[in-house]
Amino acid sequence: MTAILNHSLPALPWADPRLARLPGTLPVAGDRWFTVAETYAAQMAERDRLIASAAPVHALLPEAEAAAAELYDLTLDKLRATPGFSFGAQAVTRPDGVQVALQRAQPLLTLGRLLQEDLCLLTKGTNDEHCLTAAILCFPASWTLAEKLGRPMSAIHIPVPAYDANITKRVQRLLDAVRAGQPLWRMNHNLYANPDLFHPRTEAAPRSDAAPRYLRAEHQCLARLPQTGAILFSIHTYVMAFGDLAPEDLRSLLAAHRR
Repeated sequence: MTAILNHSLPALPWADPRLARLPGTLPVAGDRWFTVAETYAAQMAERDRLIASAAPVHALLPEAEAAAAELYDLTLDKLRATPGFSFGAQAVTRPDGVQVALQRAQPLLTLGRLLQEDLCLLTKGTNDEHCLTAAILCFPASWTLAEKLGRPMSAIHIPVPAYDANITKRVQRLLDAVRAGQPLWRMNHNLYANPDLFHPRTEAAPRSDAAPRYLRAEHQCLARLPQTGAILFSIHTYVMAFGDLAPEDLRSLLAAHRR
């Protein structure tokens, strides 16, 4: 498969002190949790392929059905005002010319074929902690939906060294404080040996020790759905070859990972 690569990033998360410290959130300019980037056509073709192949990229628990329906309606309303999307009675034509049938009975699968973003829904569990209860996740960065579905945030991030009890409390406070109509964004990043967008890895699987050649960054948004109160966590994935980074940015990136 031909690599789907970006040539720029919306921010440099390793170099911006506002983003470098967890959870590192900033207000979204406007109220959209999605963007149409340079890789739209190529990424959407890959998303179409993954969804059609029945890859394990979608899950919807009963407790998230109302939130998924709300997200579907809200997103379509925003897409109607987004240049490049053309709405018919039963389908949407994307900026790349592909028609996608409107299927309200499959809200996340439909949105997953319209947006570059992966969409995760977090709802409050019995212990008052947010749990992952639904997602369309075509581009996982070293995790699997099957392992994380239904789990609270503290359990989801167990393999992440920096995600300790203090961070868990801070993130839960952050999620509780997200207000409808005032989404937040953050970015993370890591280094990879290959540019594959679909990059699942189970918790038990060892990390690759191959030399990294690509930067993978995620532009993430947190938004509260006004009716159900669920939290949307959207993920827009960027992949850049080291050679496409400005020399000074590559130097600072590698220096940050040596610390």
